[in-house]
Amino acid sequence: MSSSPDLLRAAVLAAALCAGLGAQAQGKPGSAPAAYPGIGRDATPKEVAAWDIDVRPDFKGLPTGSGSVQRGQDVWESKCASCHGVFGESNEVFSPLVGGTTPEDIQTGRVARLRDTGFPGRTTLMKVPTVSTLWDYIHRAMPWNQPKTLNTEEVYAVTAYLLNLGGIVPDDFTLSDKNIAQVQARMPNRNGMTTDHALWPGPEFGKGRKPDTAAKACMRDCPVEPKVASRLPDFARNNHGNLADQNRPVGAQRGVQTADPAAAPAKPAAAAGAAAPTALLEKNACTACHAADSKLVGPSFADIAKKYGGQADHIAGRIRSGSSGVWGNIPMPPQTLGDDEAQAIARWLAGAAAQP
Repeated sequence: MSSSPDLLRAAVLAAALCAGLGAQAQGKPGSAPAAYPGIGRDATPKEVAAWDIDVRPDFKGLPTGSGSVQRGQDVWESKCASCHGVFGESNEVFSPLVGGTTPEDIQTGRVARLRDTGFPGRTTLMKVPTVSTLWDYIHRAMPWNQPKTLNTEEVYAVTAYLLNLGGIVPDDFTLSDKNIAQVQARMPNRNGMTTDHALWPGPEFGKGRKPDTAAKACMRDCPVEPKVASRLPDFARNNHGNLADQNRPVGAQRGVQTADPAAAPAKPAAAAGAAAPTALLEKNACTACHAADSKLVGPSFADIAKKYGGQADHIAGRIRSGSSGVWGNIPMPPQTLGDDEAQAIARWLAGAAAQP
């Protein structure tokens, strides 16, 4: 991703277009860019700056700041561990972040287990070559339920803690814009990325370069598209509940239907008095951590209903303020949904007769 102001101005043009067309509709034409006469206006420097928050591998765009491993652990346990685990091991929903790297990988800059077909998984620290990618993604996209809510110091601290979990920096380390380039020199897979593939045109790849494949479609003797399914044996397919109900409805990873189609679908105890507010549960990402009748990151809806039946106000309060220590060592962070939605979900969980 580039930090070019021209590209950012193009990205902001859509927002500016709305303002420009609105002004024209009121007989107040704005300042239209020369390339698009009569449409929109130029993005202001302030608008461009609001979009220009990416951090490049050469650390252009990285803000001044710092954060310690110790501070990062506190932020991690309160805002990250509920999805990624206390030690970055994650859970049945999210992929693991830490593991699969060795001190030898830090020395060579190539993760040996990426070539090991017998190693079961690929963690984030095994694959990512640049520390700027970690910083930038955490800054712009995390926490998953409240992106862009971490301040600069918290992003430095969480990145330091994640690097410490991977053995890249010591326990007493403080990551900052002054030493992040030194940390880059210790990334386990820093030498595992290449641009020597000619997938994009441009002088940075040399003149006369051609991609490594012609990609000509023959359109004959086409093989039958394979059907990818779970490799679990039939007797174990549904041991932890239907996988299709435990994955987010977005993204590439979708759980296979493991429930017995002949069996009646399981219903949580909370559904006895009211229909499940499926749309609200999905809208507020409740199903990322909770399943109908089996434990994921947090307790099942059925277990919550059994424990707090008839206590809708108590459940709504826990939803809004967060909870820890009741169902295990992984806390649930405070949720940002409105009071009406929290009450609707709480009434259902409490088994109230009122429809949400």
